[in-house]
Amino acid sequence: MDSMIPAWVDGVLTPVEKLEVHQRGLKHKAISVFLMKGTKVLLQQRAMVKYHTPGLWANTCCTHPDWNEDSADCAVRRLQEELGITDASVSFADQVEYRADVFQGLIEHEVVDVFVGHVDDTLNIDPNPAEVMDITWVEMDDLAADLESNTARYTPWLKIYMDEFRDRIFAKSL
Repeated sequence: MDSMIPAWVDGVLTPVEKLEVHQRGLKHKAISVFLMKGTKVLLQQRAMVKYHTPGLWANTCCTHPDWNEDSADCAVRRLQEELGITDASVSFADQVEYRADVFQGLIEHEVVDVFVGHVDDTLNIDPNPAEVMDITWVEMDDLAADLESNTARYTPWLKIYMDEFRDRIFAKSL
């Protein structure tokens, strides 16, 4: 059974299976994390076994909180599950909402608590191959430029974050 995530059904926050949420395009809770090393951001390439947007580059990590899970706890959990990161602290940066087609008839309509963390070269990263194919550190300005010329390499939400919410998300980081 797919995990139950918080989604709004008829205006009421309700636990709904993750796949159903995306099939119906329901507005739902999510978290996204951006780890920064100076002006570089850690990106991950999504594993090919992911049920949507496999092989595309995304922010450091993202997911949906479990029903009744605190967003900050979820961000820390997901860093560990996707990237094996246990020694990074993150801070709430902003809450954003977007709606994006993530292909194959699936829709992400998310209310996202965005977290940013600052790390150094001692950060230990051990990606989970079921979640992540590859990782890379990219200068923020280079990422913005590449998103414009090579959009198909990236998840729709990363482009939205950078195009519409960059100043809000990274106001205290850059």
